[in-house]
Amino acid sequence: MNHDSYSADYIRDILQNVKTIALVGASSNEVRPSYFVMKYLIDKGYEVIPVNPGLAGQMLLGQTVYAALKDIPKPIDMVDIFRNSEAAGPITDEALALDP
Repeated sequence: MNHDSYSADYIRDILQNVKTIALVGASSNEVRPSYFVMKYLIDKGYEVIPVNPGLAGQMLLGQTVYAALKDIPKPIDMVDIFRNSEAAGPITDEALALDP
Protein backbone atom coordinates (compact mmCIF):
# COMPACT_ATOMS: atom_id res chain seq x y z
CA MET A 1 0.00 0.00 0.00
CA ASN A 2 1.23 3.47 -0.86
CA HIS A 3 1.06 5.48 2.37
CA ASP A 4 1.69 8.74 0.51
CA SER A 5 -1.71 8.60 -1.19
CA TYR A 6 -4.87 6.75 -0.20
CA SER A 7 -7.78 6.09 -2.52
CA ALA A 8 -11.15 7.65 -1.81
CA ASP A 9 -12.64 4.15 -1.43
CA TYR A 10 -10.08 3.22 1.22
CA ILE A 11 -10.75 6.37 3.24
CA ARG A 12 -14.52 5.97 2.82
CA ASP A 13 -14.29 2.40 4.16
CA ILE A 14 -12.39 3.57 7.23
CA LEU A 15 -14.84 6.37 7.96
CA GLN A 16 -17.85 4.07 7.53
CA ASN A 17 -16.43 1.56 10.02
CA VAL A 18 -15.18 4.01 12.64
CA LYS A 19 -17.71 4.73 15.37
CA THR A 20 -15.68 6.10 18.31
CA ILE A 21 -12.98 8.76 17.90
CA ALA A 22 -10.67 10.08 20.60
CA LEU A 23 -9.81 13.69 19.85
CA VAL A 24 -6.52 14.59 21.55
CA GLY A 25 -6.05 18.33 22.04
CA ALA A 26 -9.76 19.05 22.23
CA SER A 27 -10.44 22.69 23.05
CA SER A 28 -13.36 24.43 24.69
CA ASN A 29 -12.54 27.54 22.64
CA GLU A 30 -15.15 27.68 19.86
CA VAL A 31 -12.75 29.29 17.37
CA ARG A 32 -10.10 26.55 17.65
CA PRO A 33 -10.04 23.95 14.84
CA SER A 34 -10.24 21.06 17.34
CA TYR A 35 -13.54 22.41 18.72
CA PHE A 36 -15.00 22.82 15.23
CA VAL A 37 -13.86 19.34 14.15
CA MET A 38 -15.26 17.74 17.31
CA LYS A 39 -18.62 19.43 16.76
CA TYR A 40 -18.65 18.45 13.08
CA LEU A 41 -17.86 14.78 13.83
CA ILE A 42 -20.55 14.63 16.53
CA ASP A 43 -23.04 16.19 14.09
CA LYS A 44 -22.11 13.47 11.55
CA GLY A 45 -22.95 10.74 14.07
CA TYR A 46 -19.56 9.79 15.48
CA GLU A 47 -18.99 9.35 19.20
CA VAL A 48 -16.13 11.75 19.94
CA ILE A 49 -14.24 11.50 23.22
CA PRO A 50 -12.26 14.66 24.01
CA VAL A 51 -8.77 14.32 25.51
CA ASN A 52 -7.13 17.32 27.19
CA PRO A 53 -5.39 17.13 30.59
CA GLY A 54 -6.25 20.77 31.33
CA LEU A 55 -9.99 20.11 30.90
CA ALA A 56 -10.12 16.56 32.33
CA GLY A 57 -13.36 15.84 34.18
CA GLN A 58 -15.22 18.70 32.52
CA MET A 59 -17.87 18.36 29.81
CA LEU A 60 -17.24 19.47 26.25
CA LEU A 61 -20.08 19.34 23.73
CA GLY A 62 -21.87 16.89 26.03
CA GLN A 63 -18.86 14.56 26.37
CA THR A 64 -16.64 13.96 29.40
CA VAL A 65 -13.06 15.12 28.81
CA TYR A 66 -10.25 12.69 29.71
CA ALA A 67 -6.66 13.56 30.61
CA ALA A 68 -5.06 10.86 28.44
CA LEU A 69 -5.97 8.14 25.98
CA LYS A 70 -5.30 5.46 28.60
CA ASP A 71 -8.00 7.00 30.82
CA ILE A 72 -10.80 6.40 28.31
CA PRO A 73 -12.88 3.51 29.72
CA LYS A 74 -14.01 2.06 26.39
CA PRO A 75 -12.48 0.93 23.11
CA ILE A 76 -11.79 3.61 20.52
CA ASP A 77 -11.59 3.14 16.76
CA MET A 78 -9.54 6.20 15.79
CA VAL A 79 -7.33 8.82 17.39
CA ASP A 80 -7.42 12.33 15.94
CA ILE A 81 -4.48 14.46 17.16
CA PHE A 82 -4.70 18.25 17.42
CA ARG A 83 -1.28 18.92 18.94
CA ASN A 84 2.02 20.24 17.61
CA SER A 85 4.43 17.87 15.91
CA GLU A 86 6.65 17.54 19.00
CA ALA A 87 3.70 16.28 21.06
CA ALA A 88 2.32 14.03 18.33
CA GLY A 89 5.05 11.37 18.66
CA PRO A 90 4.40 10.51 22.31
CA ILE A 91 0.63 10.58 21.70
CA THR A 92 1.08 8.16 18.80
CA ASP A 93 3.11 5.87 21.09
CA GLU A 94 0.32 6.05 23.69
CA ALA A 95 -2.28 5.18 21.04
CA LEU A 96 -0.24 2.20 19.83
CA ALA A 97 0.06 0.93 23.40
CA LEU A 98 -3.75 0.73 23.78
CA ASP A 99 -5.44 -2.64 23.66
CA PRO A 100 -7.35 -2.56 20.38
